[in-house]
Amino acid sequence: MELQNTVKEALNALYHHPDDAVRMQADRWLQDFQRTIDAWQVADNLLHDASSNQETLIFCSQTLRSKVQRDFEELPSEAFRPLRDSLNTLLKTFHKGPPKVRTQISLAVAALAVHVPADDWGEGGIINWLKDEMNSHPEFIPSFLELLRVLPEEEFNYKIAARPDRRRQFEKELASATETALNILTACLNINELKEQVLEAFASWLRLRHRIPASTLSSHPLVLAALSSLNAEILSESSVNVISELIHYTAARNSGGVSVQLPLIQAIVPQVMNLKPQLRDPSKDEEDIKAIARLFADMGDAYVELIATGSDESMLIVHALLEVASHPEFDIASMTFNFWHNLQMILTERESYRAFGDETSIETERTRRLHIFCSSYESLVSLVIFRVQYPQDYLDLSLEDQKDFMQTRYAVADVLIDAALVLGGEPMLKILYMKLVEAISHCGQDQNSDWRPAEAALYCIRAISDYISDIEAEVMPQIMSLLPKLPHQPQLLQTVCLTIGAYSRWLNAASSGLSFLPMLIDILVSGMSMCEDSAAAAALAFRHICNDCKEKLCGSLDGLFQIYQTAVNGEGPFKVSAEDSLHLVEALSMVITELPSEHAKKALEAVCLPSVAPLQEIINQGPQVLGQKTARELTVHFDRLANIFRYVNHPEAVADAIQRLWPIFKAIFDVRAWDMRTMESLCRACKNAVRTSKRLMGVTIGAMLEEIQGLYGQHHQPCFLYLSSEVIKIFGSDPSCANYLKVLIESLFSHTACLLTKIQDFTSRPDIADDCFLLASRCIRYCPQLFFPSSVFPSMVDCAMVGITVQHREACNSILNFLSDIFDLANSTLGENCVSIRDTVIIPRGSTITRILIACLTGALPTSRLETVTYALLALTRAYGLKALEWAKECVSLIPSTAVTELERTRFLQALSDAASGANMNGLVVPIDEISEVCRRNRTVQEIVQGALRPLDLNIVAV
Repeated sequence: MELQNTVKEALNALYHHPDDAVRMQADRWLQDFQRTIDAWQVADNLLHDASSNQETLIFCSQTLRSKVQRDFEELPSEAFRPLRDSLNTLLKTFHKGPPKVRTQISLAVAALAVHVPADDWGEGGIINWLKDEMNSHPEFIPSFLELLRVLPEEEFNYKIAARPDRRRQFEKELASATETALNILTACLNINELKEQVLEAFASWLRLRHRIPASTLSSHPLVLAALSSLNAEILSESSVNVISELIHYTAARNSGGVSVQLPLIQAIVPQVMNLKPQLRDPSKDEEDIKAIARLFADMGDAYVELIATGSDESMLIVHALLEVASHPEFDIASMTFNFWHNLQMILTERESYRAFGDETSIETERTRRLHIFCSSYESLVSLVIFRVQYPQDYLDLSLEDQKDFMQTRYAVADVLIDAALVLGGEPMLKILYMKLVEAISHCGQDQNSDWRPAEAALYCIRAISDYISDIEAEVMPQIMSLLPKLPHQPQLLQTVCLTIGAYSRWLNAASSGLSFLPMLIDILVSGMSMCEDSAAAAALAFRHICNDCKEKLCGSLDGLFQIYQTAVNGEGPFKVSAEDSLHLVEALSMVITELPSEHAKKALEAVCLPSVAPLQEIINQGPQVLGQKTARELTVHFDRLANIFRYVNHPEAVADAIQRLWPIFKAIFDVRAWDMRTMESLCRACKNAVRTSKRLMGVTIGAMLEEIQGLYGQHHQPCFLYLSSEVIKIFGSDPSCANYLKVLIESLFSHTACLLTKIQDFTSRPDIADDCFLLASRCIRYCPQLFFPSSVFPSMVDCAMVGITVQHREACNSILNFLSDIFDLANSTLGENCVSIRDTVIIPRGSTITRILIACLTGALPTSRLETVTYALLALTRAYGLKALEWAKECVSLIPSTAVTELERTRFLQALSDAASGANMNGLVVPIDEISEVCRRNRTVQEIVQGALRPLDLNIVAV
């Protein structure tokens, strides 16, 4: 009684106390209480207590539902009947009580059915038990109907801590009870006020997709009731749900095909088609229109393959879907977009026509179908393009509404792409060009004129750019000649710039493309001067043009340099942000790549100058000034240099540049090594230089590695490991670098192993762990002959064992991949000679590694890592065969039988045995996933398993 009062007091504090701290404390106490075994009795007592208020009832019903779902194993087997009877009494008590409470009680009974085999409920399982209760207590039928609705929904509720075998058995029990369940629902149809509830429950059973003959369903009273409700003045939501489920039911993979489902399809489709006039009925409520539109969209999605044949009957559905697409409300019109996409894929992809045999027949049928649907897609285009037009009050909209409008534009762009694939790029372009001409005729040079239709047409033209031939000669020249005539309104200019960038390939390939470049670049310059958004679009377009037209632009380098310098120096009217200026950096770098080597060196020096000069100036002011600068004052320049070294594909020129710049880089390494942001940016520049120059780096690479090797010991910057990783990739197999690289990796890894000695170290510095083990994996791939014989290899394995259970995703994956690379060493040509060295380190630790991996599989890591953990465990098993099986048996035997049954243990070990024998990994995943599910089925079991496997207790045998 005392605990019951404490629960009431905590609930009162949670909902009514003015102090946030008190409310949080009450919330924590209540959550902890829900996990206790006392919660069963207390929640049950309070639910049966007539004096309990609604807050108490809701909390206790949720607690009881949660306990049944997750903690049913806490109870002795004989507790089932008293628990069932208590829940049954509560169902009756709350048949008119708070709906939330009744739903929670129903979910608790459904969860009980998942746990407890049908025989324990009596002959016929829970459905027969439910039928008997309804017959004995007809006054409580509404509560029992709710239970009948939620039962099938709980089949795939993985919050219920049932074992996989029991879950499969429950699925079979429901399948065998489907006919009885539908008979119960049919009997309840006679009670008019329960019709909605009956149909909702019917929809729930249909979702299970248990096979009921179509001929039976087509004339079933429940189906007929749902169909007749479609003709009611107020559309029934439950009827719509039933019809929707029936539509998908007829198209399910295991449905047997159209011929088998034809009786049901013939019963549904005409009734739904009769609703088409209501789509335009102004007296209809918007929710009713949505429901009707949903049914048409469901028909389209379910029968798209049939519709794609282009029969007269299927075209009636297409016309109805066009009617939906024309609805002024985007939420309703967009319901059809998925259909138009799927139809496009069937019409255009060769896979859809394989049944037609030879090429001639395939092409004939494809042409026939595309011809049939051309007019439909043309109509679709005319129905959707107006939706991309900016509203008059766009600037007055809330940020959320502006975001919604942009999402609408993206969705319409996808529809236009589908239309272009069906109609062909050029015919589609002509349609949109006519819209543009019409819009421009109403749009003068005055900024106050209505620019929105022209912007909308251009947006659409840009959306289909990938589907227009690079040598299209009829429409594209006319579009390009129209662009300079448009007013420089910010949103319009932004779209003009993006359109120019989208057609950069056409500008390069088309015979008239070159003639447009000067005036288009002038437009981009205007875009850079207008506002930040148009400047960003112009910078991106500039990059695209320089990438695709770089050969043509080599002779215009001086003009391009002028634009580049103005933008990156922040001079003049340009409004290009530092981030967007990187597009200009990349643009110039791509053009420089096309220059001859002797010219490229000078051009590279010039393009680096706007970044190098400010850095040199800062360094000249002495170490104190350099140390006081903000990271941003330095990184803006290094980010640009990083992009230059990445995109100027002249290895020798980049190598010369990095050699000249090394004194600047070294000065900043020496003074700012403590500054993570600056070091990351500087290391990225160095990495790109190494990647481009490769072995032409000469002495600079030695100086660079010596610098980071020394600084890593002091400052432990993860980016030093990241840079070393790139060096290993390029120089790892070079015998002349072997001694130097061996010293480098031993130094870096020994320092890291000292930093990461316990799991808390991994948690506090996951970035170091991530980059360290990425580097280690690189060493395994590119220089195993240096890594495995080194003194740091055993230390890195020990370090990995400590850190496997780190919760940080990237760090954890890097460690698991490192171990997998070790286990897969025999598959590597370079690593074959190191297998014996590997074995001397792994075998003494094999039992512990296996135990930690199985602990990860069974709860030490989240389920999102299962695939990576499984691969590592199977790789270990493949590498060590019978030894690995012995390690696994030893580990699994630690798990108590209360958590894992002997059968589940055996299945798991058999999967590992199959892996050791070389079986395909895909076939082994199910038993491994199932032992993971079993061991995670609730908190108590998970704690028992982890307590038995102790993943943080290494007990490493000394080597």
